[in-house]
Amino acid sequence: MNSLRVRTGVLGLALLTGLTAPMTTSTATAADAPAGPAVEERRLDGAAPQEILRRSGFDTAAPDLARALDRAHSYAQARRAVVREGTRLWRSAVDRAQGRAPAAGDLSRDDDRPLYWARLGMTRELRSWDAGFGLSDGQRARLLDELERTSRGQTAIRYPHGKGMKRVLVTGFDPFTLDRDIRISNPSGAVALALDGTVIETADGPARIETAVFPVRWRDFTEGTVERALRPHLPEVDLFTTVSQGRVGRFDIERTNGAWRGGFGDNENTGRAETVPVTDPASQPQWTSTTLPYAEIVAAETGRFPVYDNTGVTEIPAGGAEAVFRPEGPTPGSTARAGGGGDYLSNEIAYRATLLRDRLGLHETLPGGHVHTPVLQFGPGNASEITDPEFVRNRLDIIGQTRSIVTVAVSATERTRD
Repeated sequence: MNSLRVRTGVLGLALLTGLTAPMTTSTATAADAPAGPAVEERRLDGAAPQEILRRSGFDTAAPDLARALDRAHSYAQARRAVVREGTRLWRSAVDRAQGRAPAAGDLSRDDDRPLYWARLGMTRELRSWDAGFGLSDGQRARLLDELERTSRGQTAIRYPHGKGMKRVLVTGFDPFTLDRDIRISNPSGAVALALDGTVIETADGPARIETAVFPVRWRDFTEGTVERALRPHLPEVDLFTTVSQGRVGRFDIERTNGAWRGGFGDNENTGRAETVPVTDPASQPQWTSTTLPYAEIVAAETGRFPVYDNTGVTEIPAGGAEAVFRPEGPTPGSTARAGGGGDYLSNEIAYRATLLRDRLGLHETLPGGHVHTPVLQFGPGNASEITDPEFVRNRLDIIGQTRSIVTVAVSATERTRD
């Protein structure tokens, strides 16, 4: 990696991805979904994914979808089956994480990986399904899109009507860098499962949290998956935060997000360096900023990991040609090369969500930004087992501390408004 990548690569999110195989470019869209197995789906048959599915009871999800599809005799019937089974997968994962579903298998309930691998089993079934009624490529792509959205909780965000309950939106990510270690879990995905639909007690009353999970794929972000999922809800929430895995041993509240993707390989092993592609690029800013109450969050006792207000970015200064690191944030007129959260998809979801906030005219009224969790680590000496006690403890501690951070953020925001 060059010097710029070394500087921004202190993030676990960017650094680990930088160690994957060489990247290729991809211009595929959902409408061009390939007929054969996708890159992610080809990892499914490995020993670790199969063990994760078996030890969680989620190995039945793909066969259940296959049987439902075989009973479909029209596109409308197939769509109903996909929506039903995708929604059921999300709800089963949430119920398992929150202790409502019967324990199937011995894998820790807080584990986010069964959802990821079960979804891929379902998309592989749908991608290879031989429909007897002449399913077109466009129809299959729309069914895949329905499965992705429903199984990620993106269509299940619901808040109670009336006053007295604050509304909070939290997002997480799939596991990533799986070619480096296929056992990887993403604590932000585990956070989403643990917090979805829960109510936290803040200094100013109860707040309901709704969550969704996003793919680690440049293609989906280019196609607007973040804006599509968040746009209906940002005007109605009291606070939002995107969450992803970041640095080892620490939480970070990212102060500034940059309009640059570094092109590190995603879960499809694709990527290229370019400006973050958004609608109306003529009005696109180089930087967006958090409106979370970062000072209050950093000062609070939220858990065993330290929490930092991260202000650094990498920029090309106005009139300059070389990228430089700025520990105190961007300078006027500069061009983004990495936000506080790096130049990978964590920075991009933060940039897109906060840009959407600003374009909706909510910058002054809606607290929102990005939280980086610590890297989720296995116990010392574990190079092959899919889980261990320290791995579970670390994930549970990250989930609990993220909940505390959100609670502090909502409480601090309300005090500021009063």
